[in-house]
Amino acid sequence: MDSMMEVKKQKPTFEAIEPNFGNSFTYNKYDESSSKNHTIWHYHPEIELVYVNSGAGKRQIGSHVSYFRDGDLILIGSNLPHCGFMEKNTGNKSQTVIHMKKNFLGNDFFGIPEMAKIQKLLDIAKSGIAFTGKTKTKIGEKMEVMEYQSDFQRLLSILNILNELGASDDYTVLNAEGFTMQSEVKDNDRINIVFNHVKNNFKDDISLDEMADMVSMTVPSFCRYFKKITNKTFTQFVNEYRLVHASKLLAEQPMSITEVCYESGFNNFSHFNKSFKAFTGQNPSEYRNQLKKVLQ
Repeated sequence: MDSMMEVKKQKPTFEAIEPNFGNSFTYNKYDESSSKNHTIWHYHPEIELVYVNSGAGKRQIGSHVSYFRDGDLILIGSNLPHCGFMEKNTGNKSQTVIHMKKNFLGNDFFGIPEMAKIQKLLDIAKSGIAFTGKTKTKIGEKMEVMEYQSDFQRLLSILNILNELGASDDYTVLNAEGFTMQSEVKDNDRINIVFNHVKNNFKDDISLDEMADMVSMTVPSFCRYFKKITNKTFTQFVNEYRLVHASKLLAEQPMSITEVCYESGFNNFSHFNKSFKAFTGQNPSEYRNQLKKVLQ
């Protein structure tokens, strides 16, 4: 009951991002010790481009949750809920973040023919995009170099980066099955209450009654609402969150697979094994052994 009260007190975060005077975008670089790394789901109208230099962590964007092992490059569309990406003791060196509103260069700038690739990229970003391979490395380096550039050089770098991302094939759409945030702020606040409660309590049983009551809905209304927004059932979302946490433990902790099962919120080892294989294509021991070979 105490945890429910804590979540109700913890208002879902709308992050107000204000560029410095004389700037139309924000550029920030944080090291692993920085406190400026959101640990709860939050949202903002600005498009966000994030580069995590090396290390592991969780991607938590919209209703998509997954585990990355060797740094990350993510483009997040306007008002798409997401969580911070760097974690302590997982090998992250630094995090570089660019925020910009879609009209930061004027309402019609990205509508001109030369911006067609960028326009398409920003449309896809509404679902969240993870870039991989050479694109991740190359663009990550360009983002880090921006730390030493003038404001005008940074602006040109942003356009160049967006153009290269728009031309790249090294990407995965994270919410490919759909994530539809309705325009009212109350909907964004409501889904953030749900996401943050799951994040804080996934190791325990989370009932539909409890969740529906938390957002002042009936159980049938809540189930329809969650499926409409995320294109997933609430149970599916919770299980995926638990499985991603299990992936993280298998990769980072010297725990037995049985311990990983129960530490991830599963109370049935057979069900955990079957669910993990369906989610990753490998059973937990195969997943861990393959990871050891990669690291060697």
